[in-house]
Amino acid sequence: MKYTTLPNTDIKVSKICLGTMTWGNQNTQEEGFAQMDMAIDKGVNFFDVAELYPVPATAETYAETERIIGNWFKKTGNRDKVVLATKIAGPGDYTAHIRTTGFSKGALNEAIDNSLKRLQTDYIDLYQLHWPERETKLFGHRDYVHNPNDTWEDNFNEILHNLDTIIKSGKIRQVGISNEGAWGTMRYLEEAKYNNLPRMVTIQNAYSLLCRPFDGELAEIAHRENIGLLAYSPMAFGVLSGKYIKGTAADNARLKLFPRFARYSSEHATEATKRYLKIAEDHNMNLAQMALAFVNERPFLTSNIIGATNLEQLEENIDSINISLSEDIIKAIDNVHNAIPNPAP
Repeated sequence: MKYTTLPNTDIKVSKICLGTMTWGNQNTQEEGFAQMDMAIDKGVNFFDVAELYPVPATAETYAETERIIGNWFKKTGNRDKVVLATKIAGPGDYTAHIRTTGFSKGALNEAIDNSLKRLQTDYIDLYQLHWPERETKLFGHRDYVHNPNDTWEDNFNEILHNLDTIIKSGKIRQVGISNEGAWGTMRYLEEAKYNNLPRMVTIQNAYSLLCRPFDGELAEIAHRENIGLLAYSPMAFGVLSGKYIKGTAADNARLKLFPRFARYSSEHATEATKRYLKIAEDHNMNLAQMALAFVNERPFLTSNIIGATNLEQLEENIDSINISLSEDIIKAIDNVHNAIPNPAP
């Protein structure tokens, strides 16, 4: 395994992070336990979860993934072996069963206390805001379209003050953001810089061969401001395994179970995937590991959040850390990206 640190901290994390959002829906608690056991054995010390998980989010399964991890901590006593990240859900139609108060002081306190209880721990290493409260660019949209009727009011300073209180209580160590854009990221960083408030150390956004908007303004921010990317969906819901193109996807594959998750299945995304598959095959590589290795090698990456529904997939995904892509492969990948840029924004 390879390791780095959460930016501006001494917290050592594996460059492969174990994603958990299928546990409690696609995966049982027993299967989640087995994945955590394997991850630890292979040197993965970084786990990412959210109060929202499992996905798809429902009131019936709310926070089940956190409970599974908490039960594993209780069974194994391995809390000290894990850098644990979780998230508070932002407001939205699909989180109305959780709360509607966004990142208010009361919401933050309620969310962190409940997560700690479910996770059976007294602290979270990295606590993340799952997405912005304001109306901004959404999944599947390339551009920001301003809504002049958005009722959101600037509260970056207030949020950081509330997080500062929680940090000082010892309940969380560091903070991060997720599904955030360039403007929101800089607002958090500027508030922290000029008001001696907690600094966001990571940004967890989608990143894969099919989804590279981060390569724009956010990449410059990541480099110049030293905020690290936690890349999620590096396999694009399994599309970048090639199994859907080849027709080898099992009946319990994610997109067969949940066909509405079509972010990575457009005509352009499918064509790009075919081209990436050919690059992998031309170089005697597995597409899944090529896709993951590409993300692993991004210079702004802190950790690559991989997810799997079985141990065979998990082992293959973790082992991608040992693969280096040649200049010829990178050039071929960039040629596809230039021809079909960001088909799944």
